[in-house]
Amino acid sequence: MANYTKRDEVAVIELNNPPVNALSFEVRSGLQNALKSAIDDQDVKCIVIHGKGKNFSAGADIKEFGAGTKQQKPWITDACRLADESSKPVVAAIAGTALGGGLEVALFCHYRIGTPSCRVGFPEVQIGILPGAGGTQRLPRLIGVNSSIDMITSGRHVMAEEAMKLGILDKIVTEDIIEEGVKFAKSVVGLDLAHRILKNRKIEAVSPKVFDDEISRVKKKYKGYIAPLFCLKAIQASVQLPYDASMEQELQLFQHLVGSNQAKAQQYAFFAERTSARWQLPTGANSQNASPLPVKTAGVIGAGTMGAGIALCLITSGIPTVLVEQDQKFLEKGIKTMEGDLRGSVALKKMTAEQAKKAMLILKPSVNFEDLHDVDLVIEAVYENLALKKEIFAKLDKICQPQTILCTNTSSLDIDMIAEATKRMDKVVGTHFFAPAYIMKLQENVYGKNTSAETVATVMALGRRIRKVPVLVGTCESFAANRMLHPYVTEALYLVEEGASPYEVDQVLEDFGMPMGMFRVSDLSGLDIGYKVRREAAKRQGIDLTLGTRFVNGERVCLLADVLVEKGRLGIKSGKGWYNYGSPGKKEAIPDPEVLDIIEEHCRKFGIKKQKISSQEILERMQLALINEGFRILEEGIVSKPEDIDVIWIYGFGWPKYMGGPMFYANEMKLKNVYRKICDFHQKYPFSIHWTPSKLLARLSETDLPISNWTSLINSNSKL
Repeated sequence: MANYTKRDEVAVIELNNPPVNALSFEVRSGLQNALKSAIDDQDVKCIVIHGKGKNFSAGADIKEFGAGTKQQKPWITDACRLADESSKPVVAAIAGTALGGGLEVALFCHYRIGTPSCRVGFPEVQIGILPGAGGTQRLPRLIGVNSSIDMITSGRHVMAEEAMKLGILDKIVTEDIIEEGVKFAKSVVGLDLAHRILKNRKIEAVSPKVFDDEISRVKKKYKGYIAPLFCLKAIQASVQLPYDASMEQELQLFQHLVGSNQAKAQQYAFFAERTSARWQLPTGANSQNASPLPVKTAGVIGAGTMGAGIALCLITSGIPTVLVEQDQKFLEKGIKTMEGDLRGSVALKKMTAEQAKKAMLILKPSVNFEDLHDVDLVIEAVYENLALKKEIFAKLDKICQPQTILCTNTSSLDIDMIAEATKRMDKVVGTHFFAPAYIMKLQENVYGKNTSAETVATVMALGRRIRKVPVLVGTCESFAANRMLHPYVTEALYLVEEGASPYEVDQVLEDFGMPMGMFRVSDLSGLDIGYKVRREAAKRQGIDLTLGTRFVNGERVCLLADVLVEKGRLGIKSGKGWYNYGSPGKKEAIPDPEVLDIIEEHCRKFGIKKQKISSQEILERMQLALINEGFRILEEGIVSKPEDIDVIWIYGFGWPKYMGGPMFYANEMKLKNVYRKICDFHQKYPFSIHWTPSKLLARLSETDLPISNWTSLINSNSKL
């Protein structure tokens, strides 16, 4: 709804749907009625629109899009057209956020003022649509085509100072936003409003080449996404067509996107990310009844690439951090890495030089474990070796305060085995960051059988504080992310053995929408990393993993990657891996005939007959292998809901948001089709254990239930 009050000659309209004042049907209707009342009232000389509480409006109610393109009228344009036509000045008084439809409401007003902390923007592109209430038509008339393209195709938020420079805001005010709005509105009574009505403004002339260049840029930057391209089409219409015709074009483009599969997937991903913040332990403790401990200081052990990246996440979020390394030379190298990353952030305008300097001032480098004595939380980020990690945790248990939380960045080791080295098993938890830790958004938090709800709440809150997307999973070998990655990587190796080249496999994955193929990712990470992890795991299990091994406990294995490692091909770091990079550190990946020769030799050695493998089979075998493992993880309760798996793959491995994540992808394929194909592969490849169909998938495939219903049925143990 919208509240209507009068202050002398000023009508004050309050958008009333806190906390974000989403523009629901009731709010739009209330706004329309309030504007009509103000315009019809002869005693009213001017009008102020503001939002109740801390925000102006964060935009339309996304849930309304699910019903299709026929939202209940009045739409935003219907309600706000009255402001456009008003002879009385209308002022938008913006506090908090004015995003999407909220900014469109403000653009229908004659003037806009804001607080210093307010933010404006059009984030619609991030959920697969475009501003559909005049945003693509009115913003270019206000700030020009180039700036509008930047804002609308990126979906970025613009802070008050920049909004003022662009011309979106007419004034930044520091006092109460309503009082300032009333004062400003009174000051513009009687002024000519003709030049303030955006639909009447002439738009700057722009060369068609501008749009050709932008289309090329957007296709490259937002590969596979259709919404940014539709945004460009709508902005181009604002240049080429009269206002009313361009508004109609915007509406048609908007309606097409709203009904698209990409919008459906991106909106699912939007809600999945928010759902991941809601967690529950087997004990019943959850995000609603558990409170986090304060983290005022932190420690990181290990100044390698991962440890330095984690320390950066902490200090750039304002958390004083002790970075401990056993060797002074390694410590100095880690600090140089951090300083280089900060310079990169400054160059990209993600922070100022002053902010970077302040971040480094709260870092305390040390070669002394005792310096961790008073920190609130420690994150260990050393090599993936169980004995080493247990040694470190035993030491931390003696040095740190009793309430200090001890975290491990392990990517695969059982949290309970590490916790056994301490007398505070309730305060031991996994915080698995993804490389590069300073950039990648996923934080896979892992609880053990003794991890307390308070500890879980603390690391989940810390993840959000350091700008990560935290997801909670239970402990097991490799957890959720890498456990699903294993069959994905394994199938890639099998496919290469059977006849596909690494470069064909990578091309299929990149055509699907992955930012990088599996073999290029391996080169980037370093083939020696996986080599060491495999041997460490084999050692723990008492397995002799020699290069002549073909089967382990009845399961087929492929050690082609290990062959490359033992030939000195470690990836980008050595200049050669699956690809040739010319020299160490260079990133241009060139297919290498020598690798194909190595594969040929390997296949001859084991009598493997190579065959032609289609792109469709490559895609199905890799994606369905990880999907089947995802259902097993759900089945075992390692994660509590399919949305968590999809968030892990979107933010941990770059699964395209416009496909929603692997579980959403399976849902769209229809589970009966997914199950049938997995059964076919199981019959064809009986020595690949990952093709054993998930029991949960088998049961769910007998129904036609959408993904939104899976969790309640899984948790209730209902017969499906």
